[in-house]
Amino acid sequence: MSTAGIDTTQIHLSPELREVVLSAKLGIKVTNPNGSDTATIAACGSIYGLTAIMLVYAWCNYNYRPIKAKNLVWITLIYISGILWFIGNIAANGHVWITGVWVHCKPLIIWLRVMFCFMYASLIIVRFFALDRVFNQRKPFTTWGSLLVGAIIFIVNVIYCLVNQLVSDSLTVEYRPDAIVCNVTQGFRIGAIVYQWIQWASCAVLIYRLRNIQSSFNEFHESIAIFLVAIALLIESTVTYTAFEFYSLQLGHRIQKTVTDTVAANIIIWLIIGHPVFMSIFRRREYERKWIDRLANDSSKTAYEFTSNPNDNTTFAKMNNHDDSVFDASQLNFGANETIRSAGSNDQAEFIDPGSLRSNSTVHGQELRDDENLPIALRTNLHIRRPMLNNPSLFANGHPGRLQNNRHMI
Repeated sequence: MSTAGIDTTQIHLSPELREVVLSAKLGIKVTNPNGSDTATIAACGSIYGLTAIMLVYAWCNYNYRPIKAKNLVWITLIYISGILWFIGNIAANGHVWITGVWVHCKPLIIWLRVMFCFMYASLIIVRFFALDRVFNQRKPFTTWGSLLVGAIIFIVNVIYCLVNQLVSDSLTVEYRPDAIVCNVTQGFRIGAIVYQWIQWASCAVLIYRLRNIQSSFNEFHESIAIFLVAIALLIESTVTYTAFEFYSLQLGHRIQKTVTDTVAANIIIWLIIGHPVFMSIFRRREYERKWIDRLANDSSKTAYEFTSNPNDNTTFAKMNNHDDSVFDASQLNFGANETIRSAGSNDQAEFIDPGSLRSNSTVHGQELRDDENLPIALRTNLHIRRPMLNNPSLFANGHPGRLQNNRHMI
């Protein structure tokens, strides 16, 4: 909204006169914050609450392999950005009386609403970049790599917000006590929208590069759905900011803007993590068996490997000995300390009789020709011997070696 448009010649309006005076000057129906705004805040907060419950459930079931593959740390950062974006929306969209702490319009709008809206989008885009680097470029994307990229986008977003913070309030965001409103200039809004379009245009390039990904994790279709939701929200924001300059003073438009932002931000998170969470609740063992079978098929074709080193903290992928890109510990580390179990069963699968082992293994009826290409949790050429009373230690005579047929002694 333009400063000139809401000029009330420094007459401090009472709440009763505010609606009448601003409606007459602006030619629109101005509505003070009321019960509908409170209900909107509560409803949107409830949506974020449901998403929080889902994330808590996911963290409580972190060892469920389809959930573990989704990188919960990164999803949690996206969720936190969404929450802070929502808090900024409460002030920017006029859902509360601009009094008390809410009079600090510039920090609330620039450092919460704008900053974390940008951070939310940036974290999603980095996730697409990681998939492109792993699957298309065949390069590793480690924890340090993700932190470096995250730090770069954080610094870029901070610079954008810092520049706007240092610019005069009259050109960006200011509190207008005469109209009891946070005044956001049209130039500031257009600059923010252009910045977001640049972000998502670069994302479109990554989406195109992900089109040929075929794996157990369905990354391409998930990415397309996320991208479409983001573009729909960006179009809605562009129309609202340009066609309804004073939308925060109009009840219907401000509610629509906040609800749209909230629904889109949560849908994206549900698109990433919702399916494995629902499957873990309703078809837990069946879905995990199917997921592992598909993973085994991918392993035999694309040489996915999972590190058994508990000290390996890579985030997305690392390179195997064949220079192929593979998933790693933090996503799908079945771990050296993880008990080897039969898929879909809580019973430990102990291989005691070496005669029962075969050189060609099977997973749920599907023959896998090379156990070395499988995650350690799926290999069947492991010889696990149970210690017996009065028997000498397995390692009494030195370090363990390999058995016949290339089996591993554990």
